[in-house]
Amino acid sequence: MINLLTADVYNKIAAGEVVDRPYSVVKELVENAVDAGATEISVEIEGGGKKRIRVTDNGSGMEKSDLPLAYASHATSKLKVADDLFAIRTLGFRGEAIASVAAVSKMEIVSRTAEGEAYSLRSEGGVLGEVLPAAGAKGTVVTVDDLFFNVPARLKFLKSDAQEEGDIAGVMARFLLSHPEISFTYLANGKIKYRSFGDGLPAALAAVYGAGILNDCIEIDAEKHGIRIHGFLGNRNFFKPNRTWQSLFVNGRYVVNQTVGAAVTNAYASYLMKRQYPFYVLFLDVPPEIVDVNVHPNKADVRFADNQIIYGCVYSVVSAVLDGNSRALEYLVNQPKPAAAEVQEEAKPAPAPVFTAMPKPSAPPQQQQQTMSYEAAKKEVKFDVSIPKGTEPRFFDEPPVQMEVRSPASEAPLGNAAEDAFAENQRFLREQAVKAKQERVEPDTLTYKGELFRTYLIYEAGDCAYLIDQHAAHERILYDRLREKWENRSVVSQPMLAPFLLTVNGQEFAFLERNFPVLREIGFEIDAFGDDAVKVSAVPVELMGIDLNKFFGEVLASMETLRAIKLADILKDKLATAACKAAVKGGELLSEQEARALIRETGGDLGLKCPHGRPAVVEVRKSELEKLFKRIV
Repeated sequence: MINLLTADVYNKIAAGEVVDRPYSVVKELVENAVDAGATEISVEIEGGGKKRIRVTDNGSGMEKSDLPLAYASHATSKLKVADDLFAIRTLGFRGEAIASVAAVSKMEIVSRTAEGEAYSLRSEGGVLGEVLPAAGAKGTVVTVDDLFFNVPARLKFLKSDAQEEGDIAGVMARFLLSHPEISFTYLANGKIKYRSFGDGLPAALAAVYGAGILNDCIEIDAEKHGIRIHGFLGNRNFFKPNRTWQSLFVNGRYVVNQTVGAAVTNAYASYLMKRQYPFYVLFLDVPPEIVDVNVHPNKADVRFADNQIIYGCVYSVVSAVLDGNSRALEYLVNQPKPAAAEVQEEAKPAPAPVFTAMPKPSAPPQQQQQTMSYEAAKKEVKFDVSIPKGTEPRFFDEPPVQMEVRSPASEAPLGNAAEDAFAENQRFLREQAVKAKQERVEPDTLTYKGELFRTYLIYEAGDCAYLIDQHAAHERILYDRLREKWENRSVVSQPMLAPFLLTVNGQEFAFLERNFPVLREIGFEIDAFGDDAVKVSAVPVELMGIDLNKFFGEVLASMETLRAIKLADILKDKLATAACKAAVKGGELLSEQEARALIRETGGDLGLKCPHGRPAVVEVRKSELEKLFKRIV
């Protein structure tokens, strides 16, 4: 039997598509404010956006009669006919956002036009109240309280307040960058996180990432085949540990697009090291008719009419900029110059200067005449748009799904399967115990015979000789000691002469802050230093001298796949490095006493390997030597 869903049910279903997290509520409401022509937008959140979200703008506002329609599904002022979908110039257009948010929250809208009076309308779980007179300036104030109060299942799956706040900060950062002409203020729990004044893209970039970011960036402005490509690229030596430092905007809308992401990554390919990603804030201005933004309810995915043209344009522009060949192309590249003014930031030891872009000269006439149109390029230009595996951009909040593939169950009769499995496990454990015993020798039975090349120690027992790599063996011994300390949490912290400061973005800050207890537990003294940096005052004594930039780069690289630091893998590498530095080196002459002590420390383990996997012990039987000397065949 087919049932017709009630408005209450399908509105909650729609809310699940459009509004899944607090950050998506912020995104939808701010987009509405931008579309309303606002020049000033303020966003306030409490409790990671779960308790309260308030967006205030000075846009065009709404009439009294429009307030009930704002809550209605599929009610919008931005579309009239179906053909309008193929030339969308606004951020919002479906008319679903307000209805979806209202269905799962307690919501109030207060709005006033320039000529009219202010009115308010409240909703609780999608049930509207009455339109009432209110006090308010020109524009709109939308307040969302108790998000998902009537959908406890959805509420249960929300992340911690700090994590939700960090993801909202990521959304707001991209609004500051995509609309540098608008003044934005973002407050979390009464504390200002971001503030911009509508002074242009360089100022917005400095507001999000700090003024020093402009020292490492190249400003570009290109037009190729009717497509304008502009923004900022990190230079050839400026890379980040994850993709949260990458922003792409198509016609002013933040999007994630594999074609553009692959084009930029491939252009940087010759400069990138493993686990490094280029920094960019890139804008593509394309004719609306060649891009489809109506792909997914979150409007973060777009499709181009011809990916080859888009890929080719982006790749050629970025490659030319990085290779220093920009003069040969149909566009101009400007390097920012320092201005006289400086930004004074509180709690920063050394404020960096603000940089402003130079005015862009006009392109030479001959270059303008040679510019090929998009339609002409579509017919004549062909590019390779293959996207290498692993270069696909992802949302910072969308970790890849890890699946476990299981083999089909055996078709054998079940019978006493449990007993059989238990017996098999016991047999396997006995075999492993015997094997381990066979691969060990009693250290006291070994006779030390000397060294070879000041690297290999020679021992004899019965009909066998044992060559031990002194560095590999000692490295493994030290590594096991360090690992035992970590596991027992018996580490000692060593204060640093000068604290280490690490600049991060909003998502990285939330990620590290959430893992402060874990890092402190293993010996790091780490604290927040403002809203865009962390301070390390002490490190585990066993890791003194490690490259902290590299260490935290590896930590932050795990953001895209994990919501907790993969300390086991990271620390294993660092402990191995520490053990390697402290171990006796090849070429270092050991005394007989030291050589005997070393073999005792190994416990006679013939399968001993260094932390990097190299064998530390080689067994040579007498029979093998006799074969070499033709004593036996």
